[in-house]
Amino acid sequence: MMENNEDKRDNGNNENSGESEDRKMSLTEHLIELRKSLTNSLIAVGIGFGVCYYYKDFIFSIVTRPLTQALPKNSYLIYTGLTEAFFTYMKVAFFASLIITSPFILYQIWKFIAPGLLPREKKYVVPFVISSSVLFISGVLFGYFVALPPAFEFFVSFNNQYLQAMLSFKDYLSLFVTFLLGFGISFELPIFIFFLTKLGIVNAAMLSKQRRYAILIIFIVAAILTPSPDALSQVLMAIPLMFLYEVSIFVSRFAQKGKVESASNKE
Repeated sequence: MMENNEDKRDNGNNENSGESEDRKMSLTEHLIELRKSLTNSLIAVGIGFGVCYYYKDFIFSIVTRPLTQALPKNSYLIYTGLTEAFFTYMKVAFFASLIITSPFILYQIWKFIAPGLLPREKKYVVPFVISSSVLFISGVLFGYFVALPPAFEFFVSFNNQYLQAMLSFKDYLSLFVTFLLGFGISFELPIFIFFLTKLGIVNAAMLSKQRRYAILIIFIVAAILTPSPDALSQVLMAIPLMFLYEVSIFVSRFAQKGKVESASNKE
């Protein structure tokens, strides 16, 4: 009996050491994994770019809709350089490809960081990819349907019989992409807080205590990211960020609980 118990302990130690060896990766192996993730992501974006460029006119109509609906009748966008329209279409296709392939890119990011995680933490791969993708796309859609229309209506309101808007699509696209990416990245706040909690940088109690300062920072960020100076657009961006901050507190509690359980299991 004693020999069997010793064998079991030895086998358990061997299994634990095997798991720890599997988790340890050299710098070269990390670089190889990084190269694989980057290569796969670039291939996915390239394929998505080809498909999106084929449907560039349809995507163009979607991208310009928030502005064209605010412009007076018989208004149109212009381009001033000979090659400007071509490269602008390429930028549209690239931006659309990033949105379409974002779930796959997030999965590649997870694959790169997964070797450094414990086996029980690796089970978060599916929730991470799904939640990150949903939050990013939700941010983009919120900016497109809710925040952009009133902002463009404000800017176009200066159009009159003496002052006519002749808008360059290049400038519009730059503003459009910056604005929507800002919304998409901002909506990733709960995921960001989850990993900060896992690293021990923040916790739920700290986030709750610093809520008033967080609200102030949120309104400052909304004022910076919102292209329109009117208060309505800034509030439209600040409200979902405040809601996501409250969600982040809940996420931080969940991450803390998992961290404590993991530490107790180790003991």
